[in-house]
Amino acid sequence: MTSTAQDFIERRLEAIRRRHLFRQITPLDHGTTPWITIDGRKLLNLSSNNYLGLADHPRLKEAAIAAIRDYGCGAGASRLVTGTTSLHEQLEQRLAAFKGCEQALLFSSGYHANMGVISSFVGPRDVVLSDELNHASIIDGIRLSGAEYKIYPHRNIVVLERQLDELDTSGHCGLRLVVTDSVFSMDGDVAPLSEIAGLCKKYDALLVVDEAHATGCLGPGGRGLVSQVGVDTNIVSVNTLSKGFGVIGAFVTGSGQIKEFLTNVARQFIFTTALPPADVAASLAALDILEEDPELPQRLQQKASFLRIGLQKLGFQTLNSETQIIPLLIGDSTRTLQMAQALREHGVYAVAIRPPTVPMGAARIRFSVMASHTQEDLVFALEIVEKVGREMGLIGRGNDGL
Repeated sequence: MTSTAQDFIERRLEAIRRRHLFRQITPLDHGTTPWITIDGRKLLNLSSNNYLGLADHPRLKEAAIAAIRDYGCGAGASRLVTGTTSLHEQLEQRLAAFKGCEQALLFSSGYHANMGVISSFVGPRDVVLSDELNHASIIDGIRLSGAEYKIYPHRNIVVLERQLDELDTSGHCGLRLVVTDSVFSMDGDVAPLSEIAGLCKKYDALLVVDEAHATGCLGPGGRGLVSQVGVDTNIVSVNTLSKGFGVIGAFVTGSGQIKEFLTNVARQFIFTTALPPADVAASLAALDILEEDPELPQRLQQKASFLRIGLQKLGFQTLNSETQIIPLLIGDSTRTLQMAQALREHGVYAVAIRPPTVPMGAARIRFSVMASHTQEDLVFALEIVEKVGREMGLIGRGNDGL
C-alpha cells in the first residue's frame, strides 16, 4: 500500500475515533439465542434480528443438513446458469402464496434486493421519493440508479403529496418511484402505508416497500405490514429471510411481469451466485413453522410491548416504536457507549447505535426482542436498565420505576 493511501486511512480512522464513532467487531460464541456467551460471560441477548427465534430451530438445522447431503454446500453458479434447483423454485412459489402475490424472486441479501429493484426501475430521467429514515440499502440503490431523488420528512404524508404534485405540475414524464421501509430499523415505528399507497395511485407512482423487519413479525400470520393494513398487493415488496425466517437471503414479490423484468434486468440477481440449497431448505422449514403456528408473530409483539411499556414507565424515551425494535434514546454518542458498556457489565448485551446509522444527536441503545425471550428474561432486562439508568443519572431518583 502506498504511503498516501496509508495516511488517508489513518486520518479517516482518527477522525472517526475523535467523534466516538469507531466500530469494532465483537466475536460471539453464539449470536442467535436469547442468552449468549462473550469472553466466557453469559449475557442476555437483546441485539439479534432473529425475531422469531428460528435461526437455531431443530427443524431448520435438519432441513439444511438434508439439503447439503442432496445438493452439496453451494449452488455452484448464478440462478441463470446452473444455480437454480427445485428447492429454489419451490421456495419462490410458496413465498409468493404466503405474501398473496403472483410471483417471488430470490436474492442473496436484502441489500442486494433493494439495490437491484431500485436501480432496475429508475434511471437519470426518473425521480425517486424516499423517506428520510429509509435503510442504507435503499439510499445506495437510489445513488446507483442515477435518478433524481427527493427526501421527504419521516412519515410525512403532507410533504410527500406536495412533492408528487410538483412533479405533476412541472410536467415530469419519467417514472416516479416512492420507496419506504414498512418498519424502520432504528426507530421501530411503521410507515403510513395506506396513505402512501393512496398517493401512489393518485399520482401514478410505483410503490416499493421494504418489509425486512415486518415479514414474519407483523400482519396476519406474519405476512407483513402490507397485508396488515390491506394495501393492494400490486406493488413491489422487498423482504428478507435473515430476520423473521432466521436464515439468509431475500425475496421480492409482485406481479409475474415484475419477476420477469427483474430476472432480465437486475444485475444484483443476474451476476451473483444463487443462495446455497441448505439456506433455501431452511427457509422452507421456517415457512412451515410459521404457517403451522400463525400466532407466533403476535406473541413476539406482546413481548415487545411488555419491554417497551416497562422502559417508558422508567422514564426512558422510546420514540414512536410499536414493534419488536425498541430504541432507548440517549442522544450523546459517548454517553450511549457508556450505557451499552454498563449494561454489558451487568449481563445485558444491547449495542449502541450512533451516527451515521442514526442522525447526529440521536444516538441510542437499540433493543431487539425475540419470540424466544421469556418473561423472566425481559423482567431481568428492565431491572438492569433501571439500575444502570439510575447510576448514570439518566432517570431520576424520584421515579418509582416499575
